Amino acid sequence: MSSHRVDKVEHLIKEQISYILLHKLQGDDLGFITVTDVKLSADLKIAKIYLSVLQKERRYFVLNKINQRLGHIRSELAYRIRIKFVPELKFFIDDTLDYVEKIEGLINEIHKKNNNQSDT
Repeated sequence: MSSHRVDKVEHLIKEQISYILLHKLQGDDLGFITVTDVKLSADLKIAKIYLSVLQKERRYFVLNKINQRLGHIRSELAYRIRIKFVPELKFFIDDTLDYVEKIEGLINEIHKKNNNQSDT
């Protein structure tokens, strides 16, 4: 399978899952969710969907709610896109921003230590 095809389907799934989470699961009190990435297997059978949840303390509550509605989400996706097989959906919390914050904190700490040492 060409990587262009995989990229195209990933983009389509990302767009449609975002729409479904925003407009079709409103009553589930999910809060502000962003689909940050979609990674498809080469055979297009499995889609790993990465989510960013604004309220950090609710991440796993949101992930659990989405997993409870997985069948509905996949059915809605099948209705909205035209591909031969709709992939199995697997949702994950995207912790990239946490990692970035941690690295920035460490860099700031190093800068503070260096500034304190140069002041003495």
